[in-house]
Amino acid sequence: MQSPEASMAVSPTRTAIQLALLAFADEVVGTLAHLFAYVGALALFAILALAALGQLPDLRDHEPAGKPGWSVADRSHPAFAVSRNDSSDKTASYIILRHPEGGRRDVLRWSDDAGRPVAELEIYRQGAEFDVTRPATADLAARMGLGAATALEQAGLIDTKFGPVALFRPTGTMEGAQACLGYLKRSEEPALQISGFTCQGDGLPSRRAAIACTLNRLTLLASGNEPRLAELFAHAELKRGRCDPAGPADWLLGAANAQLRGAL
Repeated sequence: MQSPEASMAVSPTRTAIQLALLAFADEVVGTLAHLFAYVGALALFAILALAALGQLPDLRDHEPAGKPGWSVADRSHPAFAVSRNDSSDKTASYIILRHPEGGRRDVLRWSDDAGRPVAELEIYRQGAEFDVTRPATADLAARMGLGAATALEQAGLIDTKFGPVALFRPTGTMEGAQACLGYLKRSEEPALQISGFTCQGDGLPSRRAAIACTLNRLTLLASGNEPRLAELFAHAELKRGRCDPAGPADWLLGAANAQLRGAL
């Protein structure tokens, strides 16, 4: 039979062991609970990710479109006009294009009785969309009915009321060849570009004359809120010359004289 002192010594030892086992069991249960919660969270994230991936085609369908570009301005009024003595040509269209960043293009096109384009004149008032690094003749070949990759070469200068205007033709074109002739004139103040082409005439001299006549007859109908534009045309009218189908003698007709200096 154990003494009372021995019984009292054993009892605290058993109690300590039981408490330690209970604490260990609680710790295991808590760890398992956290583990299950962690796995459940991972599963939830995986489900959400798969759902998002499944919606990617729909999200792509609703992506915002690229920056808006040029659009036809049906409600805008013509700002320019060209008086023509030649009644064999008719104005095919007057189209006004506007850009959200401020640019405006007034495009006049003429066609013959068969509906074939014979001339075009574009007045481009530049806005923030204007790219100074883009070559001035980048799209002129395409507008002339040539391939966009067609190279153009300088074909001399003509004198107009706007000053010297550079001429361009497909590279390698010979005198007398039936090729359209392009032209380009740039102004820095106001920021303006006048360009176009003509297919009129039997050779380069007559086409030069046609371009000069078109530009000398170009008039401003309305300048809007652009006083410098009105000033440009007012000064140009003071230098307006007559149209001579043969071409004036002081024109620089040779390609060798087409070394341009300064703005076009």
